[in-house]
Amino acid sequence: MNKVIIGENIVKSFGEATEKRNVLNGVSVEILEGEFVSVMGPSGSGKSTLMFALSGMEEVDYGKVTFEGRDLLALSENELADIRRTKMGFVFQQPTLLKNLNILDNIILPSMRDNRKNGANITQKARALMKNVGIAELENRDITQVSGGQLQRAGICRALMSNPKIIFGDEPTGALNSKSTQEIMNLFFEINIEGTAIMLVTHDAKVAARTERIMFMLDGKIVNELKLPKFDGTDIDRRVEKITGKMLELGI
Repeated sequence: MNKVIIGENIVKSFGEATEKRNVLNGVSVEILEGEFVSVMGPSGSGKSTLMFALSGMEEVDYGKVTFEGRDLLALSENELADIRRTKMGFVFQQPTLLKNLNILDNIILPSMRDNRKNGANITQKARALMKNVGIAELENRDITQVSGGQLQRAGICRALMSNPKIIFGDEPTGALNSKSTQEIMNLFFEINIEGTAIMLVTHDAKVAARTERIMFMLDGKIVNELKLPKFDGTDIDRRVEKITGKMLELGI
């Protein structure tokens, strides 16, 4: 299986002089095509910073990040933006949707910026995605008129508009109740089954239990990982037990 992203000896620090602190301390990681991975660890361990570094959203101090064979650190900001827009999808804890646009327009906006002449096809694709995730009837609603789970579904639709090779999720279920969390994770599972790699940052063992590889971070390093079989929908408790046991063993 081909490698989508390779991170080699990544170092990232914040602050100046005596206040300078390494958030990533020589992290190396690989993500394969179609893989479903999660990153867990305490607050401040470097989980989100690692995700931002691997996606080119955060400039690193040292190391190398390769995406589909291209060295992200050697690219211009415009080239990086093109890759993020056409090859990557992003889903955050709080969807970054515009209040002055309805749900449909929020989903199609990034794609329309690139290809206004193809507006009809873009809208058709967005509507198909909305139907697939169960929010087809909400296309004309304002973002204040829908639930958090529905907003997150809209964010997932927007992330899928460019048929990305990988989706990055930074605590995508962190603001949702348990029912919405399960529904969103079901969507991620279906997206992954279709071949899209997914990397989730999460503090929730039940969320991580849906993935097939969990990386554990502590003090800016990946200190261990746990590999699980593809989730079959029936063994969640056993998977959670394995994850929490590993966290206890690592002191996380």
